[in-house]
Amino acid sequence: MKSVLPFHIKSISEFHRLRGFPKPEHPLISVVQLGSVNADFLKVSGNMIFDFYCIALKHNFNLKVKHGQQPYDFDEGIMSFLAPGQVFGMEQETTETENKITGWMILIHPDFLWNTNLAKKIKDYLFFGYSVNEALFLSEKEEATILAVMQNIRREYQSNIDRFSQDLMLANLEVLLNYTDRFYNRQFLTRKIDNHQILKRLEMVLNDYFSTGKLVQSGLPTVQDISEKLNISRNYLSSLLKITTGRNTQQHILDKLVEIGKERISSTSLSVSEIAYELGFEHPQSFSRMFKTQTGLSPLAFRALFN
Repeated sequence: MKSVLPFHIKSISEFHRLRGFPKPEHPLISVVQLGSVNADFLKVSGNMIFDFYCIALKHNFNLKVKHGQQPYDFDEGIMSFLAPGQVFGMEQETTETENKITGWMILIHPDFLWNTNLAKKIKDYLFFGYSVNEALFLSEKEEATILAVMQNIRREYQSNIDRFSQDLMLANLEVLLNYTDRFYNRQFLTRKIDNHQILKRLEMVLNDYFSTGKLVQSGLPTVQDISEKLNISRNYLSSLLKITTGRNTQQHILDKLVEIGKERISSTSLSVSEIAYELGFEHPQSFSRMFKTQTGLSPLAFRALFN
């Protein structure tokens, strides 16, 4: 079966043309209002790639979208984020009534950030790596805040460009990203039931991994291994854990390893080397270093507490 290459949109100008928008007023950054959609654009199904950042706030999005392997139906006002080069899929929904897409979208070409502090910092905003089903749900007040910042950026490039223009747009863009971080933090904290279920599933996945001999066969699971088992993007999982527990995914994996190491050391007569091998370490010294780093005690010193 012949694979179909993703539909590649290389510039903001090309995106405007495909969507039926007027030509962009700035070649490297654009804030557009979503209203009517070019019918030809909607006929494009399958995977797509943008060469620019895309931050979208949408209502009545009558399309099924897949980012990673997770589909999500955009039927509420939510924010989604794409970084350059990310692959996402789009499939038109057939409905009896045509819902009109509303909302706003900001497009930022990486060249706009070139040689600025934000060019490096933008990689720290993990939500650009979240899947579509991990989108940000905004309250009316939060949405008004986001839209106000987008409008500030739009007004700036619609004015006469001067030496202050780029700095002011970058400052507003950073404000937008920081507000997004704040609102995601709120979402992690307020969705306690969903978060509790994820934490419970994480514990089950780790217990299964550590109790079935996979450590000897494959070594420690990676963050990617765990996130795939949970059907969550690795960035979203790490952010959720960091905010709700203070520990990221890698630290949770190590915590589980140390927990099992403590149990083996305190309740069995196995040597440190035997325990290290059981836990997937080729060299006992590596296990001892890890154990002391995490607990402040060597394995032998910890065992002495129970003798």
